[in-house]
Amino acid sequence: MAKFRMKTVGSLLSVLMLTSLLYGCGGGGGGDSADGDAVTLTILNNWNGSSGPDTDTTPVTKAIEEKTGIKIKIDYTKGSEVEKVNQIFATQDLPDIYTGPAWGGELDGIIKAAKEGQLVDLTDKIDKYPNLAKAIAKENVPPALYEKAIGGIDGKKYMLYQNHPATGNDVNDWLYGFYVRKDIAEKIGVDPQSVKTKEDLYQFLKKIKDANLTENGMPVLPLGGFHDGWAVGIGSTMFYGTSYVDKGDGSLENVFFTKAYEDYTLYYRKLIAEGLLDPEAFTQTDPIANEKIKQGRIAVLAAHYPAILDASKDYVKSHPGSDYVPVGPLERAGAEPNRPVDLSIQGNNVTVITKKAKNVDAALKLLDFLASDEGFMLVRYGVEGVHWEKVDGKPVAKKEWFDKFYEDTTGKVKKNEGIGIGLENMTGMDRINSVGGGDIWADQERLKAMDNARKILRPNGISVISAFNPGDVITKAPGWEALKPSMDQVGDVWKQAIFAKSDDAALKVINDLRDQIKKTGYDDAMKFVNEELKGKEVVKLAMPN
Repeated sequence: MAKFRMKTVGSLLSVLMLTSLLYGCGGGGGGDSADGDAVTLTILNNWNGSSGPDTDTTPVTKAIEEKTGIKIKIDYTKGSEVEKVNQIFATQDLPDIYTGPAWGGELDGIIKAAKEGQLVDLTDKIDKYPNLAKAIAKENVPPALYEKAIGGIDGKKYMLYQNHPATGNDVNDWLYGFYVRKDIAEKIGVDPQSVKTKEDLYQFLKKIKDANLTENGMPVLPLGGFHDGWAVGIGSTMFYGTSYVDKGDGSLENVFFTKAYEDYTLYYRKLIAEGLLDPEAFTQTDPIANEKIKQGRIAVLAAHYPAILDASKDYVKSHPGSDYVPVGPLERAGAEPNRPVDLSIQGNNVTVITKKAKNVDAALKLLDFLASDEGFMLVRYGVEGVHWEKVDGKPVAKKEWFDKFYEDTTGKVKKNEGIGIGLENMTGMDRINSVGGGDIWADQERLKAMDNARKILRPNGISVISAFNPGDVITKAPGWEALKPSMDQVGDVWKQAIFAKSDDAALKVINDLRDQIKKTGYDDAMKFVNEELKGKEVVKLAMPN
C-alpha cells in the first residue's frame, strides 16, 4: 500500500475520540432477543474509558433500527482491553459483536479466539456485504496486519478492519506529545518551542519544580498523564525510533535489548527520583487524573491533544490563559530534522462476530450499514435534518445542537443523542473528510488550537507508515507461545525499573527479564523474524497518531 505523504493535514478531529477518554461499564451479553419484528444485538466496545448514553435508545440508534430492523445494546470496558478480551472468551460472557483495538495483546487475544473456534468464519459471507469487503481488501490494510490477521487465520477470514484512512486527507493525527500550561511556561520564563532535546525537557521540568508552584494549597506537579501512565512514556521517541531496531548489520533486535532502552529507562527513573514526574501516574484512574487537571495541578501533560483539551476545558474556562500548548517539537531518535513525522496508524479497530451470535446475518447487515456512507455520517454526526444538514454537499451542524453540545463539558448530551457512543468504531474505512466534513461539532477555538499545534509539531507534514512491523511478524514464530509470557512483562518491568532505588537496581531488573526472554526462545524467534522480513520494507521510525 502506497504511503500518503502530505503537508500539514487540515483540521481533523473525529467525534470518535470521545470514546477513548471517558469511563463506562464492562460486560458481555450474547444472543439476540425478539422485540416485535426487531432483532436485538449486543456489542462490546472494548476501549478503555469508553462510555455510552443514559439509555439504550437514542435518536441515532432509533434511526439505525428503522433502517435495518436491528436494536443495539452496547457495553463498555473499564480497565485493560487486553484483560477484557481474554476474560470474555475464558468465561464465555460474550457479546454478539466485539469491537476493540487491533494492536498488541488485544489483537493476539482475538487471533487466539479465532483459532479456538470462538468466532464466526466470514470467508464465504463477506462478499455479500460490499462495504465490509472493501474495508478488508488487501490494498486497504497495512501489509503486516493483513498477513497477521485480517487476510485470514488458518485460511479463514474472521475479522473486519475499521477506521484506517480511506485517503491521505482522512488521516486522523491526534498530535501526541508533551503539552505545557501556557501560564506556567510564562511564569518560569521558558518558551515551550525552545525545548528540543532530552536535556532541554529535563531542565524545563526542573525549572517548574524549582518554582514551587501551588494550586489551592497543593503543589503543582511538573509532569503527569492519564490512566495507568497513558501516555507519559512517549518520551521514548527521543531515545529510539521504534520497537525493533537495526543492530548495524541489517538484522533486527527488539529495542528492549539495547542501550537506548536503558538510557530511556534511567531518564524516567531520574524524573521520578527528583520529583519531576507524578509518582501516581502509573496507578491512577482516569477520573483521578482528570481531577488533578481540573484542580490545575499538572504543569505538563503527555498524551494526544484532544484528550488534553477535553480534560482541561473546565479549568481553562475559569482560568483564561491557562490552556495547554505544545512543547517542542522534540528530537526524534534517528530522524533527520526535515523528515515528515512517521505516523503509526496500523492499530485502529478490529470487529468480530462471536459464536454466541444466533443471528449472524443480522450482525453482518448491521455492520454493513454502519460501514456505508449513510451509516458513517449517521453515527458521527447524528440524524440528518435533526442534528445537521447538508450545505454544498457537506454536513453542517445545526446551531441549536452545536450550542447544546458546546455548553455541555461532560459530553453526555452528545452521547444521549447517540453520537460518539462506540458505533463509529464499526464504520469501515475512515472517510471523515473525503465523505464527511471533518468534526462539525468542534468549536472554533478548539480547531484553532489543533491547527496551531499541528503547525508546531508537524512542520514537515506527516507520512503514514505502510511498512512491515516486526512486532506483528514475531507472533508467527514457531516458539511464540512460549516466548509471549516473557515479552508481555516488558511494560511492567519498565515501571519497576523507573521506581528502583538506584540506576544499578533499575538495570538489574531489566537484565533479569532479558535473561528470561532469552531462555524462552527469543533468539530463535528473532531469527524467524529476520528471515521473514528479508527484502521487505520494515518500520524504522514511528510516532503514535
